[in-house]
Amino acid sequence: MELLEESVVPEHAREVKAEARDFAAEHVAPNAEEYFRSGGYPWEVLEAGMDAGLVAQDIGEEYGGRGLSLHEILAIAEEAYRADAGIGLTLMLASFGAEIVEEYGSEAQKEAYLRPVAENEAITGLAVSEPERGSDLAGMTTTAEKEGEEWVIDGEKYWIGNGVEADWVTTYVKTGDGEDRYGNYSMLIVPTDTPGYEAEHIPEKMAMRASKQAHIEFDDCRVPEENLVGVEGAGFYMLADFFNHGRIVVGGHGLGLAAAAIEEAWEFVHGREAFGRDISAFQAVQHDLAEMRLDFESARALNWRAADKVAADDRAGFWAALAKTKSTEAAVDCAERAMQLHGGRSVLEERRISRVYRDARIPVIYEGANNIQRNLIYSQQG
Repeated sequence: MELLEESVVPEHAREVKAEARDFAAEHVAPNAEEYFRSGGYPWEVLEAGMDAGLVAQDIGEEYGGRGLSLHEILAIAEEAYRADAGIGLTLMLASFGAEIVEEYGSEAQKEAYLRPVAENEAITGLAVSEPERGSDLAGMTTTAEKEGEEWVIDGEKYWIGNGVEADWVTTYVKTGDGEDRYGNYSMLIVPTDTPGYEAEHIPEKMAMRASKQAHIEFDDCRVPEENLVGVEGAGFYMLADFFNHGRIVVGGHGLGLAAAAIEEAWEFVHGREAFGRDISAFQAVQHDLAEMRLDFESARALNWRAADKVAADDRAGFWAALAKTKSTEAAVDCAERAMQLHGGRSVLEERRISRVYRDARIPVIYEGANNIQRNLIYSQQG
């Protein structure tokens, strides 16, 4: 069964897709159970991904990367998440937020911060979410006030990938108090060794345990004024554009998970008997497998079409929301059906399907919860 076949993938992305598949088979899948059980950070796999040219390589060639396109990153995401979502997320987060610096940062910022990430000498993160604010980007409360030639940051962030491990994080802060609540936010580069930056891992998660998220506290954390990315007050709009691309890739997370669920279900029901017959001979089982395939194929077709739209900046927010919602929910639906088909064995931690089921619950939440995506779909479909 070949679910992530390349016919829907543009020709220019097929070589990278093959590289990602080979890497996932050699480095990700064999280590998935170990890292789920230990909850450790998969440094060795991350470093192997760097050596393979699959980490942080959407950064342009002029700054040390490969300049991979949105379609190529989507292809990598599908393959990585099919092998394991926790390790896959670690690979994807190693440069999370660096794209904002590439798009809006100064040349000095790009040389000092972006190039080391592209050359795999540093990793980064994006600090947006807060403990009490969820998806309300215009309601975040972490502040940055200008004092002389410095920005002084106070507040806290939560669910921040690599908040402990990163060398620097692009941080979303409130810098104004105007009536236009969307114009009150800016982006700052914050090195993680800055005094006043304190981060600790959040309590262990039920899923994606190989990826680490942090609770960050900023207490009189001071960075130079030149660490402002772009112009003051443009942070919300920078994030909106960044998340359009990110949601296409998160759709790929869902597609990889859905493929893994279908594979596990198909393998389990073929060759296992009940009531004197192979389980796959029961019509109810066949219908479940058919529904899973329908969910997956419709989501994948939409996701790759949406990638074209976002890459062309053609109603990007609308198409990104469609893709993220459909693909991540297809993963949940496929994982739930696969669990049911596995029966009692589905709850055993040694079963891959139990990890897929847990992991599938996460992408419907991150990069903007799916209820928020439905708001965007409704408001932008005119």
